This record gives sequence, structure tokens and C-alpha cells, in this order.
Amino acid sequence: MKMIVALLLLLALSNAVKINGEESDGQCDHKLTLDPRPHSVSILEFGAVGDGKTLNTIAFRNAIFYLKSFADKGGAQLYVPPGRWLTGSFNLTSHLTLFLEKGAVILGSQDPSHWEVADPLPSYGRGIDLPGGRYRSLINGYMLQDVVITGDNGTIDGQGSVWWDWYSYHSLNYSRPHLVEFVSSENVVVSNLTFLNAPAYCIHPVYCSNVQVQNVSVSAPTKSPYTVGIVPDSSDNVCIEDCVIDMGYDAIALKSGWDEYGIAYGRPTTNVHIRRVHLKSYSGSSLAFGSEMSGGISNVLVEQAHIYNSLSGIEFRTRKGRGGYIKRIIISDVVMESVYVAFAATGQCGSHPDDKYDPNALPLLDHITLQDVIGTNITIAGSFTGIQESPFTSICLFNVSLSITSGSPTSWVCSNVSGFAESVFPEPCPDLESSYSNSSLACFSLMHLNGKAAAL
Repeated sequence: MKMIVALLLLLALSNAVKINGEESDGQCDHKLTLDPRPHSVSILEFGAVGDGKTLNTIAFRNAIFYLKSFADKGGAQLYVPPGRWLTGSFNLTSHLTLFLEKGAVILGSQDPSHWEVADPLPSYGRGIDLPGGRYRSLINGYMLQDVVITGDNGTIDGQGSVWWDWYSYHSLNYSRPHLVEFVSSENVVVSNLTFLNAPAYCIHPVYCSNVQVQNVSVSAPTKSPYTVGIVPDSSDNVCIEDCVIDMGYDAIALKSGWDEYGIAYGRPTTNVHIRRVHLKSYSGSSLAFGSEMSGGISNVLVEQAHIYNSLSGIEFRTRKGRGGYIKRIIISDVVMESVYVAFAATGQCGSHPDDKYDPNALPLLDHITLQDVIGTNITIAGSFTGIQESPFTSICLFNVSLSITSGSPTSWVCSNVSGFAESVFPEPCPDLESSYSNSSLACFSLMHLNGKAAAL
């Protein structure tokens, strides 16, 4: 037995997360060091009017065009004072800080003509709602470096109700816009703000590196259709911490492209650290992986999560034709309250972008560790339904205690899945009850948390 434990410790230590060759506790412990801006202007200097009625798109665009001239002089800040600043979509520039003062509210116009139309993302091949193009997000960054959106708890409100209605009544001309989107950008910080009523996604970094989202509040009404809070998408080195997210569909969703388009683009979401978050999801999952994951999702550490009043707590989604993988995921120190399904993994989720996908592109779901979880008022502990041709493997449960509501039809549902469980209540299905084996060794090799190897 001692020899087995020693081997497990070696495996755990050999799988430590490394950054620049050094052990790391996760991306959130390596803060971006962004220098303060030596230049600052107010949106007022460009004719903006904060009455909630005057359209300020030109003022924002002119201000940012002017601030481009400071990119090689240490960058600049665009200051937004208290007021209600109505605008259509606009683009940011590198070496810029967009600062919203307390009482400042940037409002997204509800007139679709004020939102530019963009081509679909190459890893999706179409919009999320409709084939073809998509409305550009309210605030955009494309191929930027060193960009900060922050403030003293100012607000960015997408006023998404009209978009939700158009979506529900199939009246959209293009796919709905997001609230904030960065594409192919590096060294991005979003912090100390409130985000409301996104038409679709709220914060969407796609093809990005070194992204930090800190101390933000994100919300949309419970019945807003398919609204999602923070969506790291084909991005790496991402930190999400100290956030409160309450959405109609998913709170946090990790993605990496859709079927043949995501496979061809081939950029995974990897090295993601999520901690100290409060998550609520009305009709989706508080923490979701996929279902668009064709570029792969790996090396994700989630810790200190509070999940409450949600349909699903933690969910892994994929299906035949997706390809890609979800692997090397550690989720630890989770408190769940009033969640219908605590854990879920499904191989039958979502649709295909078109009929050109490869039905033989089978996804891989492997090396998933869920540990130190306490749940109360849970209806179903876990539902794991894998793919017959590509079963889900090494689903590892450690120190999980869930209080199941009386009258629940079943605690666990399992098919085409294998794994290991230790100190789990209620007792999981036999597929997850294997004893010390290759499965338990694989599980243990993932359990590197906070720079220490955990022991069984």
C-alpha cells in the first residue's frame, strides 16, 4: 500500500501546472502587470451626452481614434463620467483603458441599425443563432494588446430585451450580438464593473491569450433565452475570479469551436483558472464545458465555487461529430444549494452548424476530477451519459456529499462511462465505484491543487 501511495504522489507531482518552467497555483496567481496610463480624456470632450437618449456612437469612435495616437506613448484612458451613455457598437484600440466612473452606465442601443454586422467566427462557420453573419458586439477588440475595461463599479447594460424577443419570435436577421468581445487579443483585463442584459453572451474572449476577469457582477433575467455570462472560447491563460454571475442559461461556459469548423481552426481553450465565484443558472448550467468544444478544452482548475438555484451545477456537453476533447479538468471546493442536477456529462447535446460535419468525429471526455463538494437540496446527484463509440473515461469523484431531496426518482444515472469514486454520498453507480486501479491512478495524477499533492 505504501508503494502505491508513493507512486500516486510521484504522478501528482509530475503533473503540476507549470508556467515558464515554474510550478504555478493557476493563472490567477500570475497577474498581468499593466502600467498606468499617462494620458486621459473624458468622453465629454468628444460631444457625448449622458441623458440616456442621445446616441453617442460617433463620440466613442472619435475618442478612441484620437487615443490611438498615444499607443507608443504609454497608452491612454477614456474616462466615462456618471450618466447614461447610449451607443451602438464601437471598437477599442491597443494600450487603452476604458474607465467607467461610479454612476456611469453605457447603454446598448435597441436599434439594430446601430450595431455593425460581422462575418461569422472561423471556428464556428456561422452565427450562434442563424446561418451567416452576426451583429458585432457592443464593445469590441480585434487583434489588440494591453487593453483594460474597468471602473468604480460602473455599468455596461446591453438592454437585451428586444433581442430576446426577436430571438424567441424568429425575427432576427443575423445572430445576436454579445456585450463585450475580444478577438485574437492579448493581455486583456476586465474588472470592477457590473454587466447587465447581454443580448447573448456577456464577456466573450475568443482566440485570446492572457485574459483576466476579476470582481465583476454579471446578470440577465431568468427567462432571457440562451444568455451566457463569461465564455472563454479558444483562448489560453485565462483567469476568472471574485465574480457574481446570474444568467438565463449558463453562468460560465468554456468553448472552442463548432464541429468541422472548430476542428479545422484547431485552437483549444487551455490553462484556465476559475476561483471564488458565485454562479446561478436558470435553464442551463452554472459551469458548462461545451457543447461547442471541437478545438479541445484542457487544463482547467476551478476552486471555491458557490453554485445555487440552478438547473444544472457542473455540466460537460458534447456529441458525435464534435471531435475535440475535454480533459484534465479539476473542480474542487464547491458548495451547491438548490440545484436540480449536481453533475452532468452528456454525449447527446446540441445541434450541428450544417450538414458538412463528420459523423465519425468522436469527442474525447477524459480525466475529470470533482472533489470536496457539498450539496443541499439536490434532486439528482449525477447524470453521465457517454457515447457508445467513445465512452467517457476517468470521471473521478472524491469527498462528495450531496443531500438529495425526498421523492427524487434516482440519485445517479450512468451509461458509457467509467471512473473512480472515494467517499461519495449518495453511493454512485457501479461504473464509478472501481477500487484502486488504472482509473484511480489516472484520477490521482490530476489532483495537484495549490502547489500540493493531495492524498487519498
